[in-house]
Amino acid sequence: MNSDATQRLLDFLSNAGSYPHRPPQVTRVQTHASWVFIAPPFVYKIKKPVNLGFLDFSTLELRHADCLREVALNRRLAEDVYLGIEPICEHAGNLHFGGSGVIVEWAVKMRQMDPRYFLPELMKTQKVGSGEMDRIVAKLQRFYATQPPLPPGEVNAATERLRQCTEDNFKTCASFVGQSLSQCALDAIVHYTRGFFARHGALLDSRLHDGWIRDCHGDLHLEHIHLSPESVCIYDCIEFNTDLRCIDVACDIAFLAMDLDFNGRPDLARHIAERFALLLDDHGMKPLMDFYKCYRACVRGKVESLHAHAETVEEGEKESSLQLARRYFRLALQYALGGSKPCVFVFMGKVASGKSALAEALGRETGWPVLSSDRERKRLAGKPLNHRGSEEERAALYAPAMTSETYLLLFEQALATLREGRSVILDATFSKREHRAALQERMAAEGCDVRWIEAHASEAVVRKRLLQRDGDPEVVSDARLEDWKRLSAGYEPPDELPPEGRRYILTDGKTGQVFGKLLKGLVDLEPHKNGRF
Repeated sequence: MNSDATQRLLDFLSNAGSYPHRPPQVTRVQTHASWVFIAPPFVYKIKKPVNLGFLDFSTLELRHADCLREVALNRRLAEDVYLGIEPICEHAGNLHFGGSGVIVEWAVKMRQMDPRYFLPELMKTQKVGSGEMDRIVAKLQRFYATQPPLPPGEVNAATERLRQCTEDNFKTCASFVGQSLSQCALDAIVHYTRGFFARHGALLDSRLHDGWIRDCHGDLHLEHIHLSPESVCIYDCIEFNTDLRCIDVACDIAFLAMDLDFNGRPDLARHIAERFALLLDDHGMKPLMDFYKCYRACVRGKVESLHAHAETVEEGEKESSLQLARRYFRLALQYALGGSKPCVFVFMGKVASGKSALAEALGRETGWPVLSSDRERKRLAGKPLNHRGSEEERAALYAPAMTSETYLLLFEQALATLREGRSVILDATFSKREHRAALQERMAAEGCDVRWIEAHASEAVVRKRLLQRDGDPEVVSDARLEDWKRLSAGYEPPDELPPEGRRYILTDGKTGQVFGKLLKGLVDLEPHKNGRF
């Protein structure tokens, strides 16, 4: 279909007079693969004539077949929504629904659902809690129970298909580097994914043999769930690619959990994961959730990026899709670095070791807040951030009592962030064992992990950095070259910290290269690993 024919079809479907039931107005919405026309009380959907690799709608015959599949498959979880398909015909130079003439397109016809009860709308009004989630879980649990495990011949290739899907995603995502995500972030996500396949092959294989690979929904986006007082309707499953729909049940559930995280409800994400594991008696689900959620967040980032680059998308919508893509890729990186459970990342080390630059870089990539001891110390003292006082003022500012008060404030701020369900980054020297022990104790009481990154730099680099501070009016730290030996002498090496939660990094190289190395090192932080990077 050429662009003129496409535009003619879009104009026809956007005109209320084109529909036999004469709706009061028509609203057009588009995705990366379809155009949707809301013509109350019905909704019509046509496929874009595209081939994106993971879907192929490039011919009328392929689009017709896909429309039939869409109706049949979606009636599994949206019984009374999908009404059928209708041809759009051309006769005597005019387009019309059905009747005589040449069929130029096929449309899926659906019943319009009350917009008040789509899950994202309900969440905006804070009307969603564990009770609402349990209704959704119950519906899906019954659905999964009716889907038999795939035949052995199909199951045997499932892990390799999943691996290939992740690799295909990464190839597509590489074209969006610099727009939707950074190269460092993509490299870390790839490193995490490939490492999981390498380390947990037996767990993934057990999913195949235990019957958890089934014909699922495949796209449990919050927008695809309608929760009215009378019923639960879950629509718009993946019909265009069997490999993306016939997956691990845990992978299907992870999409919903990921999207709850994305929408600021990690409490509900945890709730549904626990409920599904209990109701399905699935003991292997929990160790897979972060891996699958990372994969799902990448898929959404890719889809939003593709939509942003579609030819018929207007500039405002493109920018909105790019913003969504960046948030999804950021969430994928968060899963790769720390999983779903909020934790504390501590950047510590001697003066001018490069810890602050790395802490700020991690904050920018992940969206996690960075709490700096230099900043909080001056705020406590009521001093301007970039003001370096006299020797007497500095002595009071860095007195042991003031230092202890600063660390206590950092701990309280970190706990407040963790209780919101977000990880947090601390940027402080942590030169004394007592302060490190205090943080470990406070976080252990909250059930939160602490991951220590100790930054180091050569003497030549440290000297250079300290000299550069003299000419930079924006520097917050008061440490200068004349303070270096005294401060270094008071630094107590963190030998007491558990090795499984600690990393050492040399920061002499370019910040971007060092940061990329850091991200991969954080991915590898596991109880059985230790080392320098």
